[in-house]
Amino acid sequence: MRIFSTILSSVFLAAAFVAADPAAADDTIKIGEINSYSAIPSFTEPYRKGWQLALDEINAAGGVDGKELEVISKDDGGKPADAVTAANELVASDGVAMLAGTFFSNIGLAVSDYAKQKKIFFLAAEPLTDAITLSKGNRYTFRLRPGTYEQAAMLADEAAKLPAKKWATIAPNYEYGQSAVAAFKKLLSAKRPDIQWVGEQWPPQGKIDAGAVAEAIAKTEPDAIFNVTFGADLVKLVREGDTRGLFKDRAVVSLLAGEPEYLDPLKDETPVGWIVTGYPWNAVSIPDHAAFLKAYQAKYNDYPRLGSVVGYAMLKSAAAILAKAKSTDSEKLVDAAEGIGVETPFGPITFRAIDHQSTLGAFVGKTALKDGKGVMVDVTYQDGASYMPSDADVKAQRPQN
Repeated sequence: MRIFSTILSSVFLAAAFVAADPAAADDTIKIGEINSYSAIPSFTEPYRKGWQLALDEINAAGGVDGKELEVISKDDGGKPADAVTAANELVASDGVAMLAGTFFSNIGLAVSDYAKQKKIFFLAAEPLTDAITLSKGNRYTFRLRPGTYEQAAMLADEAAKLPAKKWATIAPNYEYGQSAVAAFKKLLSAKRPDIQWVGEQWPPQGKIDAGAVAEAIAKTEPDAIFNVTFGADLVKLVREGDTRGLFKDRAVVSLLAGEPEYLDPLKDETPVGWIVTGYPWNAVSIPDHAAFLKAYQAKYNDYPRLGSVVGYAMLKSAAAILAKAKSTDSEKLVDAAEGIGVETPFGPITFRAIDHQSTLGAFVGKTALKDGKGVMVDVTYQDGASYMPSDADVKAQRPQN
């Protein structure tokens, strides 16, 4: 009994010490990060390296208000239900101050809805659907990457210059693909009322029957094709399309296809002359990018992919929001994030108050082959602020909350 009493007293003393020392109990700020690491590693692994680099830099500089940042990361496996489960664990069990991340648009929307219901701040890093900032936007969700509307608008500017009058589309049959095609059709038709939409294919994401898709599009005899497939689906489409002559003497405009994540697997099969959005990591002249590139290569002995930039900018944005709010309260984080400016490898960006979309831009150029590898040429950086929906469009589509 005496031994038990001594142990019990020691436990009470230890608990009292922790309670009396707030620094011991609250010396870190936790960020809950969710992503499809096992489902799309080509993008998410560089993305993870990007936020890990930013985390090292932030904590080496003293953290946020003297508190170290801690990232608790979970894999959603590419499934919306698993992402919501992960979000709930991070909030309820791990006590995170905010949620961040996600890749697929349907998953981003699921976590955004969770954030709205639980009133927890959510910084969506990658999901491109317009719905996340417009029709399904909410007070607690902010988005870093330029959405489908912005990138479609950048590509529509270039597509409108082509002589092509008959267009076909190929896109994965889920929220991202549907959103991208809808935006591109609307924007290009407004610029070129003389065009026709003659065909469309909607393969399931990650399960494309590329030969059948190529044959179906060829039968519609388009002058040009708008492609939204990416990853392994893009490789299969390029290979089968080349075999069947689908791309011969046809213009192709392709969303995301200039990103190293998706160019690298194509190797010497990279199509030449496609108009794309992407990331020419070794040809970026933005001053902030030079420092990021040097630090990334020093840490990983590798070149960054676009995912690396997104992960890095995501955590830098989270830290800036926390520092401005001087609090982990969700309402204060939202107030701090609206209109905040953040430095990124692509230069300074702002998170707009009206729709919580950042002004991060994208590179537009053409695909080419160099030394047996796909690259981007004739590249320009397009500022996201120049391609955003107008305030009137935002107010018409976004719920008032």
